[in-house]
Amino acid sequence: MDRRTRVVALSAVVLVLTAVFGLQVVLTDTTQQGTAVASGAGEPYPGNTLISVQSYGDDFDGKAMEVTPDGDRVWVYDPPNSRVFDSEMLDNGNLLVAVATKVKRDNCPTAQILYHSQECVHNRILEIDGDTLAGDDEEIVWRYTWYDEYVLNHEVHDVDRLDSGETAIADMGNDRAFTVARNGTVTWQWNATDHLGDGTEFHEEYGGPEGEGSERDWTHMNDIDHLDNGNFQLSVRNFDTVIEVDPETNEIVGMVGEPGDHETMYEQHNPQRLDEWGTLLVSDSENNRVIEYSVDNGTSVWAYGGSDLLFWPRDADRLPNGNTLIVDTYNDRVVEVDSNGAVVWEYRGVAMPYSADRLSVPEEGGETVPGWRLGSRTAEQSMVAETAAKAEAWARFVFPNWIRLSHLLTISAGALASLLIVLDFAVLGTRRLWTVLRNDRSR
Repeated sequence: MDRRTRVVALSAVVLVLTAVFGLQVVLTDTTQQGTAVASGAGEPYPGNTLISVQSYGDDFDGKAMEVTPDGDRVWVYDPPNSRVFDSEMLDNGNLLVAVATKVKRDNCPTAQILYHSQECVHNRILEIDGDTLAGDDEEIVWRYTWYDEYVLNHEVHDVDRLDSGETAIADMGNDRAFTVARNGTVTWQWNATDHLGDGTEFHEEYGGPEGEGSERDWTHMNDIDHLDNGNFQLSVRNFDTVIEVDPETNEIVGMVGEPGDHETMYEQHNPQRLDEWGTLLVSDSENNRVIEYSVDNGTSVWAYGGSDLLFWPRDADRLPNGNTLIVDTYNDRVVEVDSNGAVVWEYRGVAMPYSADRLSVPEEGGETVPGWRLGSRTAEQSMVAETAAKAEAWARFVFPNWIRLSHLLTISAGALASLLIVLDFAVLGTRRLWTVLRNDRSR
């Protein structure tokens, strides 16, 4: 087949693939509204579910929402140009939420445009009047905010309202955890550089990632919880470690995992301490599982996941009936599994969810069931299937959230055919130019 004929054939292939892609889009649900599915395997724990959604890539279309067991949305809080991370319903019915809003350069404080000149992030802790959530104009009754240099990996991820009325915040952009009073006064602060960095006792014994300092994603501290004993539990993701800190001395008095020990946990999120049982339930994100450890000796007492069941989970809560509510982030769903690991409820079709709470269960404490009373379940995909799933997930950072592997294959085939056409045209053009030059020389 000569090149001209091949160009015509490849052009026909591109047209066919374009038509196929158009048909795929028509047949794909691109609304991302979310649907709830219940199975007959068991009973989901009653109550509505609060879900926070981060969103992919540069969309910054995060939101918080309350959904019923049937999947109906009671309300949606959808702040513009923002990612939404942890959220919780307070005892007074208000919503406490961590919001990271992307801000253009002209609206950034000058101190926050030293390195990344195009934008900064406005981290906001907001308390919203619960009675206004179902309307068009949410009323913010309290806020605590700050700016950070970078948008990526400097967004505020977690916030907790304490019994004292103070608010506990994990500020991963500045590698610190702190509490703040209603009047905005910082009442306690723990700086990772003082306790995890070079020269510290922790670093000498366990090591950890290098590079602490301004505007780096060093700790990726993504969670803070106030424990029954008065200490704070911090999830230091990039150290693969969950630590317990005594706020009176700021000393580390307990830990599960350690830097580089990826068998125990690997870049975890949102650990839940089951105080009455002495265990820690944690979303072991990079290992695609939720796992429960004994805090005293670090032994595993329960696990659910593997790449065939979960894909980068980032939140898990143990419910009073032994079910576990899990945010299955890259599968774009929230799933509830029973004591045998069978799915009894899921809410799917949300773009990169971050956290979920069953609203009939207290945010902290309350009745739980330990993992040793439950059945573990793990299952892994083949390497090919797992690689395909990763490609599909990563593509959503570039393409629309509804993109699937079938779309990617069509796009890739079309891109390859187009590239071959360009190359053929280049060869034909080069040959024509060479012929012209050769004829000129022969004259």
